[in-house]
Amino acid sequence: MSGKRMVGLLFVFTAMGIFLAAAPAVTQSQQPPPPPGKIPPPPNTGQPGTKLQPGTKVQPRLIPVAETRLLMEGLAHANFRGLERLLKQQPADDKAWTFARGQALLIAETANLLMIRPPHNQAEAIWFARAMELRDMAVQLAGTVSKRDYDASRAGLIQLAGQCNRCHKNFKVNAQITAFDDKAPAP
Repeated sequence: MSGKRMVGLLFVFTAMGIFLAAAPAVTQSQQPPPPPGKIPPPPNTGQPGTKLQPGTKVQPRLIPVAETRLLMEGLAHANFRGLERLLKQQPADDKAWTFARGQALLIAETANLLMIRPPHNQAEAIWFARAMELRDMAVQLAGTVSKRDYDASRAGLIQLAGQCNRCHKNFKVNAQITAFDDKAPAP
């Protein structure tokens, strides 16, 4: 066997080994929470700084990098509570209304992020349905807020809380979201 052929075969087998070693990490979307007191390292998402040749078609892979709970607490719940604070009283100026609209849209984007980390079992269809419902409802709320309709915006936020709770019920998440109630527990 020639030296070039040996190098070629070695390259192929090395590439296959790398691919097979990386495959479980790519398909895993639901990560268990880290043990108490330990912070997990970020997942390996590929080679940083890869140089592309001009004209190269890029096909990015959507890889979940944060736990679902982090998305819920850091994005969905934080923006929900911020929106609730802004709508406790009618916002006084355009800046507050614009900020409220942005918070509703960030909740919608959170729903998009939820769709890249579904459970890979019979609950996947329900996961997608609930995430799309959350996204659509949050976009609708952003539209209502952009019209500066105070009463409809408050009603929309209450409906959004109901949507959160429907999903939590489906997936047995012990978190009850309420709008305009000072006793609302955190997720």
